[in-house]
Amino acid sequence: MACNAHHLSLKIRLSVSSFRAAKSRWAFPNSSKTSFPLRFSPSHPIKSSNSRSLSASTTAAATATSTTFSWDDVVRVSEPEFDPHDSSDLRGFFDKIKACNRGSELQSEFLTFVIEDQIVGYIHRSFAEILRSFRDVFILSKDNCDGSPLTFNQMLKSAEDRTRAVGEVIKCLAERELIPGIRHELYPVTSSFNAPVFFSLERAAAPYFGIKAYGVHMNGYVEKDGQKFLWIGKRSPVKPTFPGMLDHLVAGGLPHGIACGENLMKECEEEAGIPRSLSRRAIPVGAVSYSDIDGQRFKRDVLFTYDLKLPEGFVPNNQGKYMEA
Repeated sequence: MACNAHHLSLKIRLSVSSFRAAKSRWAFPNSSKTSFPLRFSPSHPIKSSNSRSLSASTTAAATATSTTFSWDDVVRVSEPEFDPHDSSDLRGFFDKIKACNRGSELQSEFLTFVIEDQIVGYIHRSFAEILRSFRDVFILSKDNCDGSPLTFNQMLKSAEDRTRAVGEVIKCLAERELIPGIRHELYPVTSSFNAPVFFSLERAAAPYFGIKAYGVHMNGYVEKDGQKFLWIGKRSPVKPTFPGMLDHLVAGGLPHGIACGENLMKECEEEAGIPRSLSRRAIPVGAVSYSDIDGQRFKRDVLFTYDLKLPEGFVPNNQGKYMEA
């Protein structure tokens, strides 16, 4: 996720911390409307302010209202009399937080996915019925309305055997277009972070199995005249998720077998051309989690967040195919 010299003016002057509580790879539409309250323009940086950092939990009682997004609004926001603490400008932010945690009332439609007496995921009843036909891999009660969990066939005892068997299932479902956007990237399936790995699962299938998935997200910023300017990227129009929308400078899922710090440095190189001599200075600042139910998908993500101060003259350069700029 990177910006080139043409997008240098997309550096936004604002509090970096105010971005930490938004959804995984915030979906900022590259159009005239968005539910995110901060407004910016390719030609007008926004003045910095002591804006507040909001966590997802603080917004439970907030009223979510759609907010109009216009490039022209940046003129108003940049005026000296603009009040950054005007609660009306936070409603879109609350709306985004609410969207991150939609569908909580639908959890009863999901069965638990249990391995070795540990709950590792949640699977929609209709998707569980699809998995029922793979009897050599999964075990499901005759009537899944009784709430019995989905489990593995007892013949699959090792992580390697489970990974191989589930991989064949995912391949079959992808061919039937039941799981789109195959990434050929494996996520570890555990009961909690750093717990023993029960098996590894194709990234695109993670929300269909409701597993806990992890990622790293980084704010890259520069300081000039006592103000912070935030670099942002634009997602490729061919990405299967949120194509063409604005994004963090650097972000990526945490695949099996790599530590957070190492993964962050890898993503920095790929998405912004940031050398390890710089990326190793990134400061961990917390984590954001959310649960999002959308049809058969139960997305349960934890994002480890970082801040990195970049040299004033540094220009990010996209090295991969997932970011347009």
